[in-house]
Amino acid sequence: MSKDRPDTYLNDRLDWNLLRTFLAIAREKSVSRAATHLHLTQPAVSQALRRLEEQLALRLVDRHGPRIEVTQAGVEVQKIAEEIYGTVSRLSLADVDRDHDISGTVRIAIVSGIDFPAYDDFLAEFHRTYPRIEFESLVMRSADVVNSLQQKASTLGLTPRRALPKRIEGRVFLRQRYALFCGRHHALFGRDGLSVPDLAGQQFVSFTGDKVGDHMSPLTIFRDEMGFTGRVIASSSSMAEVKRFIFSGLGIGCLPEHIVSHDIEQGRFQRLPPAEGVADVDVYFLWSQDRKLSAAEAAFIAALNRFIDAREA
Repeated sequence: MSKDRPDTYLNDRLDWNLLRTFLAIAREKSVSRAATHLHLTQPAVSQALRRLEEQLALRLVDRHGPRIEVTQAGVEVQKIAEEIYGTVSRLSLADVDRDHDISGTVRIAIVSGIDFPAYDDFLAEFHRTYPRIEFESLVMRSADVVNSLQQKASTLGLTPRRALPKRIEGRVFLRQRYALFCGRHHALFGRDGLSVPDLAGQQFVSFTGDKVGDHMSPLTIFRDEMGFTGRVIASSSSMAEVKRFIFSGLGIGCLPEHIVSHDIEQGRFQRLPPAEGVADVDVYFLWSQDRKLSAAEAAFIAALNRFIDAREA
């Protein structure tokens, strides 16, 4: 900053949209991907970055062709911008009225396909107790659930467990076992007496997170240990789309047992060996230790912890 500028210059002049654009660049490590994420043109994103660097009198990124590397100054600005982002995202959250009738919004970052009837009943009971509390469900990838919590943009996350950064805590929300299935249109459907070697060369339908080191890695490890050689013919981060691909006969794939039980009864899916299933991939309830909760958020998280405690008892 210029010494001729008053201390309040940034407070009065800095455009939040420039910070928001820089956050996208820093997260994506690319101007073009940031432009796609923000639904802007690449020149507009580049111009916003230049304007922010001029206003702060700092070089925020080093450019290496299409690749972006955030400078040390950029890292510090990113940390501050993420705090601002989290604060702005909570501006719409109400608190408690004079009659102590809690209102506000609870934002839940969640991966797709979580089927948990007891949780549905819990939500119904919570709504009867706090009818003025509103909910926003944000369906995203597992990694983005954690990022959303880090940025304090979400109240809580529901996702399979993955390596957690500092200040993000978690506990088991739903225990689930994955098994192999084929759909009605697959060549194996209806065959009796199948064994694991019969599946070795079959094509697979997979989750996009199904790779070593990510939250679905036990499924990859199982395929490797069993010596399966079939290629992944279709993949998706959506549970519904994975089910669709498997039903359509594109390949065999892993799904939570409780998700497919009704489809088996209807003759849409067939359980494949091994009989003991493939792997346990539990869903976790995650939260940020640093997030300042509104009254509505605090009420929901407390109730959700009691719900989990009761099921574990």
